Amino acid sequence: MSLLSMPFVDTNIDTVLSVFAGVVLIATIAAVGIGFWKIHELPIHKASTKEHHQIGLITALTWIGFVWHWVWVLAVIIAFVDGEKALCRIRDIWHGDRLPVVPALSTDAMTTDAMTTDAMTTDAMTTDTEEK
Repeated sequence: MSLLSMPFVDTNIDTVLSVFAGVVLIATIAAVGIGFWKIHELPIHKASTKEHHQIGLITALTWIGFVWHWVWVLAVIIAFVDGEKALCRIRDIWHGDRLPVVPALSTDAMTTDAMTTDAMTTDAMTTDTEEK
């Protein structure tokens, strides 16, 4: 065997390695395609699990996102952000200085509540013990 000869040429091993390389290539392309599809369908899956009110909009934006990727990002934002809570939070920030202030409970009121809860728990445990 010389230094210029190619190993595995004109043998059965050459054919087997070529077929194996083809299978690996096709499997890799399929895995990348499936992974891309799973990531691309993420907004639709999230919207359907949350029973989102705008699932049709999210589906349309996801499909349009194949062409214009910024639209897919918009679909992700709509699917993952709870719009009602976000709007309430923005409203609270906007009207932050005019929000009503809830008075804090005094320590006497908290102590009275704790004693009432303890008394109710003790009564319930006593009733359970008497029934047995």
